[in-house]
Amino acid sequence: MLMQIFLLLLLWASRVTETTTATWRQCTELLPLDLLSFVLERDTSRVVPGSLVKQSAGVRGIQFLSPDMSMSFPASQLLVNCDLFPKEFSIVFTVKVNRIAPKRDEYIFSLMGPKNVEKDALQEKEGLLERNNEPIISDNEQRLKKKDTKRDEKHGDVILGLKLSQNGLHFVFKGHEKAAEHWSFQGIHLTPNQWHTFVLVIGLHNMKLTVDCNPLLESVPSRAFPSDLNIQGSRFHIGSRGRWKGLFSGLMRQLVLVPNSDASNEICPSSDPRLAALSVPPLLLDLPVRRKQNDRHATSSGRLSVGLERPCSELLRGQLWFNPLKKGLYVCDGSVWITVLEDHKRLDYVLEHQVLITSSETHDVEVFQIQGVGLMAAMAHRSSASGSAVYLWTHLGFQLYQNISTHGALAWKHFQIGKKAYLVVSNSGTGTNKSLDKEPEMDFSVIYKWSKRRKRFVRFQTLQTFCARDWEAFNINEETYLAVANHRMGNNNHTINSVIYKWNGATKSFEVHQTLITSGAYDWEFFKVGPYHFLVVANAFDGVTTSLDSVIYVWIDGRFQVFQTIKTFCATDWEMFQIGNRVFLVVANGHRLQGNGPSQYTINSTIYELDMSGQLFVRFQDIVTSSAVDWEFFSLGEEYFLVVANSYNGETYSLNSILYRWQGYEGFVPVHWLPTIGCSDWEFFSSNGESFLIYSSAKASLSKVFKLKTY
Repeated sequence: MLMQIFLLLLLWASRVTETTTATWRQCTELLPLDLLSFVLERDTSRVVPGSLVKQSAGVRGIQFLSPDMSMSFPASQLLVNCDLFPKEFSIVFTVKVNRIAPKRDEYIFSLMGPKNVEKDALQEKEGLLERNNEPIISDNEQRLKKKDTKRDEKHGDVILGLKLSQNGLHFVFKGHEKAAEHWSFQGIHLTPNQWHTFVLVIGLHNMKLTVDCNPLLESVPSRAFPSDLNIQGSRFHIGSRGRWKGLFSGLMRQLVLVPNSDASNEICPSSDPRLAALSVPPLLLDLPVRRKQNDRHATSSGRLSVGLERPCSELLRGQLWFNPLKKGLYVCDGSVWITVLEDHKRLDYVLEHQVLITSSETHDVEVFQIQGVGLMAAMAHRSSASGSAVYLWTHLGFQLYQNISTHGALAWKHFQIGKKAYLVVSNSGTGTNKSLDKEPEMDFSVIYKWSKRRKRFVRFQTLQTFCARDWEAFNINEETYLAVANHRMGNNNHTINSVIYKWNGATKSFEVHQTLITSGAYDWEFFKVGPYHFLVVANAFDGVTTSLDSVIYVWIDGRFQVFQTIKTFCATDWEMFQIGNRVFLVVANGHRLQGNGPSQYTINSTIYELDMSGQLFVRFQDIVTSSAVDWEFFSLGEEYFLVVANSYNGETYSLNSILYRWQGYEGFVPVHWLPTIGCSDWEFFSSNGESFLIYSSAKASLSKVFKLKTY
């Protein structure tokens, strides 16, 4: 009877395991994950608690003072939509190592499981059966089992970790049957108090290590790295394992997890192998001015000092002082420091407010108000299965409000006709498979109307479009218009008509008003200058090249006519803004492509200013961007800002999108770097006197809201 029960339990466990494994998702197709930047950039108004920025040999690093929870975060925030750790990966880290005491381990990072982990049902049942039966294992086997149990208790919380000891580098993980396993490289020569860069590559059957781009070391463990390492409910801890014991005592400059890739080829060879960099947090890139101890030019006799603020006295009259934090030059008048030159105060005011996990990658966010309901955001999700979502802003952030069926949604646009609110979506598919050898199938984009009774958006009108990338709504002479950017017809025909629709009050519908020839149209931007109305299109691709003329149209006698053409390179967005009486247009250039030649993704995007006397837009400023897909302009008080969506640099989608501030004569200067993944859109909004930015990701199922602190 007991044997039958045991067999039934085994059969049940195998079925449960098969079912559970089938629902677990492997972490694949992930981008490089900058773990150190993730914790340092979450609150840029201060240094992360439990840490200190220090400089050694002219290079900045982070010192860990305690295992503070600010240096920890749930794995699901970076390893999104998956449950099993990547089967193959690289870890790149740069550290300055102190002398490590004997028998001491110091963690570079760890991935810790939940604190309270119950045994699975099968183990409990088997334990019950063994207690009800006579011992079936020998005393020696029992002692070995107890020893293994103690080892599991000691390392049971560590799912995966990397640590240094006096003897070498150790990679520890929860192996087969939940036993902690160690893969080690012994006898690594590290110079104390010197920087070193490591690239550890974990494969299914081997482990490779490169230190300072020297010849690699390789080890072949007896057992393969598990392909079913479950990370549900786990947390990353940077510089520790969440406890004082094992806290890293040196300095850390970079820590990057690169899934499914050998990163050694990315950073080696290097002109400075000890500091070979894949991704260094912005906080650690800015080097303050250094002076050597024997540098007489930096002494008071040289009439220039460098450092933090110090008292000004009669003895220092005429002394020059440079403050590297304020980037200012001052002179002592005998009692106070007088400003000679000073940069504007740097505003470290961007705080991560919400990480919004979405049902799919998101191409666009539209933020708008519905009277009597509140602030809402419509997100254009890539997946047709899940459709797109509308969120409502609450004291907890954006909360899901309504799902709307869409097919490859690329953009939303909110507009009003009188007191009635509408949303129009750009659909890029019909929901069915398209055949390349048939006539191009049309897409249908949909206008939704807000129902006050149902407090939902309901389908209102369907319009034929062709891979629509954008909608623009505007009013001229109290008439309402919609412009759609038709990107392509089929897979090859990019030079097609984009359409301007006009609202017909009699039929309560939009009707075709005018068509304009566009080439891979990506965006429309409407704006007014005095009594004149303008519409500018971002032309991206004609089937051969991205070097095209984008066109500015002006409204004359009831129709748009060409006003000016501007050479662009895969133009993806136009943003118009005004500063005082000055009128600007900024274009987001995606990449350069000519025929079968290579693409260039890191190129200039350009700000143009309207020359009132010449009556045309002229180049004002070039800004280097990486496959830029969006610009967003906003103001805080009397300050003006632009934020760019950098999406890809030819190698990675994990990039800093940059916030620029208006500096008058200097134009826009970078003031903050925001880590993003495949950034597709930025939107600025305000609520209850507070200001926020939200970005969407076209490469990860998440969006982030940042709060802007003002001073």
